[in-house]
Amino acid sequence: MKIWSDSFTEGGLIPAECAFAVIDPATHVRLSSNRNPHLAWDEVPAGTQSLVILCVDGDAPTDGTDVNKEGRSVPESLKRADFYHWALVDIPPSLKSIAEGQFSDMVTPGGKGGPNVSFLVKNGTEHQLRQGINDYTGWFAADPDMAGDYFGYDGPCPPWNDERVHTYVFTIYALDIAQFPLDGNFTCAEAREALTGHILDEAQIFGVYSLNPEIAPTLSA
Repeated sequence: MKIWSDSFTEGGLIPAECAFAVIDPATHVRLSSNRNPHLAWDEVPAGTQSLVILCVDGDAPTDGTDVNKEGRSVPESLKRADFYHWALVDIPPSLKSIAEGQFSDMVTPGGKGGPNVSFLVKNGTEHQLRQGINDYTGWFAADPDMAGDYFGYDGPCPPWNDERVHTYVFTIYALDIAQFPLDGNFTCAEAREALTGHILDEAQIFGVYSLNPEIAPTLSA
């Protein structure tokens, strides 16, 4: 399989339009357009019954002591963990791409609804897909203005004082099952675990992002 994006180049900067937040000189960050990127794929193997897309940031700090704190920084050497930004499942193998902003456009305080989501293709055919709960759910749990279940895609928002550039990996999986083996609400992490034993093939593309004003200007598209 292969996957590509018209929104960003392989290994390049994820555009601000596809991020949860952008740099603000006065307040460090402000909310952005939060549009899911365009993704397209090809060479789906024979026997594929459905497709899954996951987006994971593997550079999330494991210790939040210094995160977004004035006069401090999150050291590059700090141990990191996965932060899940998106799980889209039950994609029919007949679909070959998704448009930028098709599943997310602007930040929704409290999170977008789910898990069911409709996908309308150009010929008018409607497909029912499902989306997992991403990790902003836990991140905003104690914030009364933002708390809720965050289904679907929510883009990059790394700590503004992080010394490390964050890498966001979009992976498409071809599965041997027509319906994803999870019922009701599920997290993106649970979706990743449920892939085991069903993957026929996969492909990845990654982009990078930073909200650190000392690092972001050095990144190229």
